[in-house]
Amino acid sequence: MGLAPMLPKEFTIVSVRAPQALGPGFTWFPLMQDLDYSFNEVKSAITDLWSWLEPISKQHSSVSLLGFSMGMAVATSLLRYQPEAIKTVVGLSGFAVPEEGTGFFNDEKLRQLRKPLFWGRDQEDPVITAEKVEYTHGWATTDVHLTKVLYSNMLHSVNAQEMAHVHEFLSAVVLKTEAEQEV
Repeated sequence: MGLAPMLPKEFTIVSVRAPQALGPGFTWFPLMQDLDYSFNEVKSAITDLWSWLEPISKQHSSVSLLGFSMGMAVATSLLRYQPEAIKTVVGLSGFAVPEEGTGFFNDEKLRQLRKPLFWGRDQEDPVITAEKVEYTHGWATTDVHLTKVLYSNMLHSVNAQEMAHVHEFLSAVVLKTEAEQEV
C-alpha cells in the first residue's frame, strides 16, 4: 500500500483487496449506477469483511479504517454496521452509501457515539457525483464528528498535503486519545 509510509509509524496496517473483479481492478460491490447494484450486495460485502476483521481486531488496541473512493463507502459502511468496534474512519475522495431503510446500519448508535471521521476531497472531483457528496455530507454532519477538508487541483486522487492532514488527524484521534487513556 503506497500510502503506508505517510501514516503514523505506530499503526499496524493491513490493506484488503476488494473481492470482485471490475475492469483492470477490483470492487466490493457493483457501482451504485450499475443495473446489478443492490443494497444486499453492500450488506454482503460488509458482513464478509467484518467476519474477517473482527477476530483480527481483538489483537489490537483499536481499529481505524482508511478508504479511497469506494473504499470510503466500505469504511463508512463498516463503521455504521459496527460503530462500537471502529475507532475512526478516514475517507478520501469517496462517499457513504445510503441505508435504504433495511436497518442494517446502526446509525442511531453511531449518532450517540459521535465517532470521528476525516473526509478529504476536491470539489472538482469528476468521479464522485454531486448526489453522493450531498448524501454523504448530510449523513456525516448528523451521525459522526466530521473533519472535512477540501483540496484544490487534486480531482479524484490523494496528495501529500492531504496525507499530512490524515497523519495529524490519526495521531490526534487515535494515538493521543489512547495515550491519555493509559495515564
